[in-house]
Amino acid sequence: MPRKKLSEYRAKILVNGALGISYVGWTVSSLDDVDAIEGYDTYVVKVDQAVKGRFKKGLVLLDVKRGGLGTAVKALLGKGYNSLIVEPQLDHDQKAERYLSLLRNRAGYKIAFSAHGGVDVESKSDAIETFALTDNFDWDTLAKKTGIAADKLQTLLDVFKANHFAFLEINPYVLEGKSLKILDIAIEVDDAGQYFTQLWGGDDIRTPNTLSESEQYIRELNDNSPASFSLTVLNPDGAIFLLLSGGGASIVIADEVYNVGLGDKLANYGEYSGNPNTDETYTYTKQVIKLILASKAPQKVLFIGGAVANFTDIANTFAGIIRAIDETAVDLQKHHVKVYVRRGGPNQEIGLEKIKIALEEHAILGGVYDPHTSITDALGYALESLKAKKK
Repeated sequence: MPRKKLSEYRAKILVNGALGISYVGWTVSSLDDVDAIEGYDTYVVKVDQAVKGRFKKGLVLLDVKRGGLGTAVKALLGKGYNSLIVEPQLDHDQKAERYLSLLRNRAGYKIAFSAHGGVDVESKSDAIETFALTDNFDWDTLAKKTGIAADKLQTLLDVFKANHFAFLEINPYVLEGKSLKILDIAIEVDDAGQYFTQLWGGDDIRTPNTLSESEQYIRELNDNSPASFSLTVLNPDGAIFLLLSGGGASIVIADEVYNVGLGDKLANYGEYSGNPNTDETYTYTKQVIKLILASKAPQKVLFIGGAVANFTDIANTFAGIIRAIDETAVDLQKHHVKVYVRRGGPNQEIGLEKIKIALEEHAILGGVYDPHTSITDALGYALESLKAKKK
């Protein structure tokens, strides 16, 4: 994956430490870890495993007394998770909760702020202000808005850059006088960044513990084939689905989706490579289509892409993809799916022509492109079509 999430525990150590804020918390993976937790009146116990919407899913336990820590930890571990974070509970007025985020994309760095933070921040998206961080950016004005000193905000950006963050979200934070308290934080990193920093590593990266049926199916396919297959579900109700070949192209495509601001719409990530046979690509495609049909998004695009292959036979792999599309075309039409293709390699003319004919017959053709069109341009056409449908 080009972007992965750090544990909240590691994220808070990094950010609080850089800002000079004392932090108390414990990472817990078993009942044995409870004994190391120091004594406070009440605690918050949370799943720390890259799960979105934890509070609404019952994965955040509040007002936990010292004597109830074991029960709370056991309850969350019993739901199939293996990484928790425990902190002393900070009581506060929810009306004082604020939101702050930093984002890196190809245009540069952006910072966003809202005076209405907390679990319902998305329902008040019109209150979020976004600023591009130019060389002459007015940090003092932002400091007045956020209540965070200008030098602290600049330090936050420095930490972001130095540690290869791609996204940082503090939601919420509260101010007690001049004291800043970070209640919840999420950080996405470029996973290659671990080779350039010593402040976080592979052990700090978190993923949801449970595999979906499709993810498990593809894992078994990979384990029983000389070819390579991977599949990760990012958003079950996403609108952008990827069927990619080759790890390098996969990273480029996923990053581009984030760079144009549609990361929250990206449904899956993964790739097939190593010259899989027709039956294997058919099986892989069927699982991706299964995810498409399960998504509740009103409009969807499927991008079938890859670089120019050295030895993967495009005609053979596309034969499997076409067979899967033929079998599910009626359902794909009902779900308003458009398919975009960009590929090159051995027998590309045959493969591209056949898939174009199939997509036209099923009335789900978005576009088919050979290597004369860059992979990012082809993806851009797919994403633009999705934006156009929303208007």
